[in-house]
Amino acid sequence: MATVAECERVQTEWFRARAETLGGECLVEDGLVWTDGPDGMNLMFPAEVTAAALRRGVARARERELRIVGVWLGTGVDEAPLAEAGFDRGWAPCWMSRPLEGIAVAEDPRIALIREPGSVAGAFEQDRLALARVEPPIAWCAGARDAESGRFAGRAWSFRTGALAGVFDMTVWPAFRRRGLGSGLLAAVCAAAARAGAREAVLNATSEGELLYARHGFMRVGTGITWWRHLREG
Repeated sequence: MATVAECERVQTEWFRARAETLGGECLVEDGLVWTDGPDGMNLMFPAEVTAAALRRGVARARERELRIVGVWLGTGVDEAPLAEAGFDRGWAPCWMSRPLEGIAVAEDPRIALIREPGSVAGAFEQDRLALARVEPPIAWCAGARDAESGRFAGRAWSFRTGALAGVFDMTVWPAFRRRGLGSGLLAAVCAAAARAGAREAVLNATSEGELLYARHGFMRVGTGITWWRHLREG
């Protein structure tokens, strides 16, 4: 079973890959790992942090016209500097893991792995699909369509680093839930990573998502916390 530290490492590598593939960067400053884009600036699991370092990160986000700065923390880190720097406490990720041996994917015409613009994802994932086209493959995106309307109904990503695969950004739009799409998306991206050599999957879950993942063999290995600062225009 993966450790919390391994879950944090996979999360950091995913954010690094997103930034570097999609036009951003990963910056290490005074031992702090910052990534930017496509959805904001993120500070990844610092052992300690100061209000001054956080303010520098916020200033950098403003320079790059990003509108949100996130900080991902493990337990036991002093959170006082975050409040001092204007951040608000956010959701608590539940780290979960499961072996990928024997992962099975049922044939489901509603679910497909996607790589190219104009595919099942419509306009939603077009920029990020550059991650799915990296060679040799490091990331996979699965999209879901509603069988009746044909509308894009959800997506999920997996990302492999060594023997571990992270599952990220899994969402089924509210109108299409409770139809098995979440299960299909999860199985599709886990199986894709397993075929590429991953032996275990890790993820961070909300309290709602934890129920779905537990039904599919994921077990809780620990928790974390996030802090966020939303930046105003100007």
